[in-house]
Formats: sequence, C-alpha cells, structure tokens
Amino acid sequence: MLHRIVLVGAATLLSACRSVPLSSISTPGVAVPAAWSTALQSHGDMPYRTGLTAWWDNFDDPMLTMLVGQALKDNTNVMSAQAALRQARAIRDVAGAALLPALAFSSSAQQSKTGSAGANRVATAGIDASWEADLFGANRYGLRAAEASTNAAVTTLASARLSIAAEVALAYIQLRGTQARLAIARANLGSQRETLQITGWRVQAGLLTALEGEQARAASEQTEAQIPALEANIAQIAHALALLCALPPARLQAQLALARPVPQPRAGIVLSVPAETLRQRPDIATAEHQVRAAMARVDAADALRYPEFRLAGSLGLHAASLTGLASGEVARTILANVAAPLLDGGSRQAQVRAQQAALEQAQLSYREAILAALKDVEDALLALESDRKRLSHLGYAAEAAANAELLARQRYAGGVVDFQVVLDTQRSLLALQDAVASTSADFSASHVRLYKALGGGWSRGHAAGVGPDGAVDGQAQ
Repeated sequence: MLHRIVLVGAATLLSACRSVPLSSISTPGVAVPAAWSTALQSHGDMPYRTGLTAWWDNFDDPMLTMLVGQALKDNTNVMSAQAALRQARAIRDVAGAALLPALAFSSSAQQSKTGSAGANRVATAGIDASWEADLFGANRYGLRAAEASTNAAVTTLASARLSIAAEVALAYIQLRGTQARLAIARANLGSQRETLQITGWRVQAGLLTALEGEQARAASEQTEAQIPALEANIAQIAHALALLCALPPARLQAQLALARPVPQPRAGIVLSVPAETLRQRPDIATAEHQVRAAMARVDAADALRYPEFRLAGSLGLHAASLTGLASGEVARTILANVAAPLLDGGSRQAQVRAQQAALEQAQLSYREAILAALKDVEDALLALESDRKRLSHLGYAAEAAANAELLARQRYAGGVVDFQVVLDTQRSLLALQDAVASTSADFSASHVRLYKALGGGWSRGHAAGVGPDGAVDGQAQ
C-alpha cells in the first residue's frame, strides 16, 4: 500500500509540473494591410462582383471547363496529394491507437521426447493485455501532431487542385492566344503577297526597280517564316495540356485544332480584404497546420523526459493437448511497470531542442507564406490593371494601323505613294495586331493569376468536403 501511495504521489507531482505545454509559443505575426495598394477598375458600368467558386466557369468556355474537370480528376499531382492525405489519415489512426489498451491472442502446441521416455506434450492458449497510462501526454501530443499533419494534407490537396486548375487555364489561354497570332500572321501574309504581286508587275513594266521587288519578297518571306514557329508552339501547348490532364501527348490536338477566340472573363471579381484573402488561401492554412504539428511534437518530445507507466496482464490455459485446454490449468499474470530515464547523455533534451528548432522553421515558413500571398495578390492586381490599360491603347493603335495600311495599298496601287510607305504600314499593322492578341491573352491570364492568388474559391470549411479516399466534393477547391 505504501508503494502505491508513493507512486501515485510522484505521478501527481510530475503531472503538475507538466500542466503548461512547453510549446505555448505564439506564431509570428505579420502586419497585414487593411486594403490592397492597387484598386481594380470596372469594365464600363460593370463592377467586380463575380465569385471565385469554380472560377474557370467565369470564362464561359466549355472546352476550358472540360479540361479543368479532366485535370482535377486524373492529374498525377492531384492523385498523389490524395494518396498523401490517405497516408496522413492512416498515421493519425496509428497515433490514436497508442492511447487505447492493446489485446493479443496467442496459442501454441509443443511435443518433445528424450531417449526412451514418453513424449511430453504441452498446449497453451492465452490473451495478453497492455495499456500505457499517458500521464504526461506523450501519446496525446503525438496524436495532436498527427491530426495537424492530416489537416495540412487536406489543405495541400486543395493547393494542388488550385495550382493544376490555374496551370490548365493558363496553358489553354496561351494556346488560344497563339492561334489568334497565327491567324493574324496568315492574314497579313495574304496582304503582303498581293502587294508582292503588284510590285512584280510594276518591276516588269519598268515602273519600279528590282530593289522594291526584293523588299516586297523579303517582307513576305519574313512573315511566312513566323507561321511554322507558331504552329509548333500550338502543338507543344496542346501536349502540355494533355500532360496536365494525364492523357497521351497528341490526345487533345484534334479537339483543340479548331481555333477559338481567347477566352475573356466576365466582368467582375469579388476582391476581399487582405485579411480575408489570407483565410481563403489553402497554402496559408497548410503552413498554419504545420506550425501546430511542430508545436505538438515539441510537447511530445518533452513528455518523453518523464517516467512511463505501463500496465500489462495475461490470462492463459495450459494442458497436455489442444483438446484438453478447456479443463487445463489457468495462469494469471499482472504487471505494473514504471520506467524513468536517469542518464541518457542528454539525448532526450537534445530531441526537445531539435523539435523546438523545427517549430521555429515552421513558424518562419508560415510568415513567409503570408508575405508571399500578399505579394501574389498585389502583383496580380498590378498586372491586371496594366494589361487592361495596355490592351485599350493597343486596340486603338491597331485600328488606326489597319486603316493606314488599307489607304497605303490603295494609293500604292494608284501610284500616289512609294513602296516604302506600304512596307512600313504593313509591318506596323502586323506588329500591332500581334501585340493586341498577345496582350488579350495576358489580360485573361492575369485574371487566372488573380483568381489563384485570392484562393480560388477555397475556404477552411471545404476541409469537411474531402472524402475518405481523398476525393473532394464539388469543384470549389
């Protein structure tokens, strides 16, 4: 009885010493601004009100929606993140099992014989039970760390889905933009060939010299040389889209061969304040969960410096044969074990310091993730406004260049202007139309980057929508 009182008293005293977790260290704060430095401008009279859920639908392009859906279903990175989530959940279940009693059944039969003596037969069957009294929380903190890691795996899956959807959208927009540039190059090549034909007639008639003829041919060949490069670029982008969708390289070429306009988003984006944006980003939530897991590991490592209390017992039957076990002898064993570290060369304390250093790294990564998120949104807003203004001015310039090129060709045909004027206006038109097509694609791509920077419609409530197999309900993530 005295020994029991001593053990209980020592356990209570040591437990009181551990009442405050060692890792009650607050995560480093970041001064989050109250508003973004760049304000979005509306399209005409349409304010930015479009939501972020399934943001790819805002482009009103069925092909884009189909590609994103295919990628979210079969992309290898998404499937890998789903497998990592299943692994994290299994590890969490293992950690939770350490808090529960363990039962094991065993049986054996043995026959031995020495010399001429009769055979000696022994049969046994029994149940073993064990339980660790987690007085100082080593197992509980281990479970807490595993739960935080599982939550991090959920948000990592959301980040993977968001990144893949954005990559698909960016590649698709680039493909449509390149197709538009190819159409512009072919249209300008047709005009240049007409000019080359007129120039050839005038050289034969002696109205122009061979110099003008060679200049016209050089301009035509230069434009034609751009076409194979653009065609190859289109095929390569189609291959990249197929890879994102986990399809063979040439699988999508036939579906994407028909050129379509560069998808433009509907006017309007829900632009939340910076603090709300940080709550909408899965990578921020991942970093936060990793900090929580690191904090729990510090506490678990510190708990290992204190005694361990284990209870074990067994109930067994012994008989001369398996059939005789029902009436065999019963053996009972109960064991209480206390193990306390005395000298370990500072190993356990070093483990605590190692986990504290890991916690500091996790906190710094969390801080970096917040700063990077703020930068992503600011960069996307700046790029979006820059592209909008640039596209507006380039549109007016291309319209003027088209008028100038038409007038130059008409006057050249009538002999009013020289050939150099035609060359200059055609080069200017091609360059401006190409710039309009490229900037139009950039404008749409900037919307995609902004959708991604704002969290892509993910929220912390979506973690409940992740099924046991790692699949995500709906398309919001």
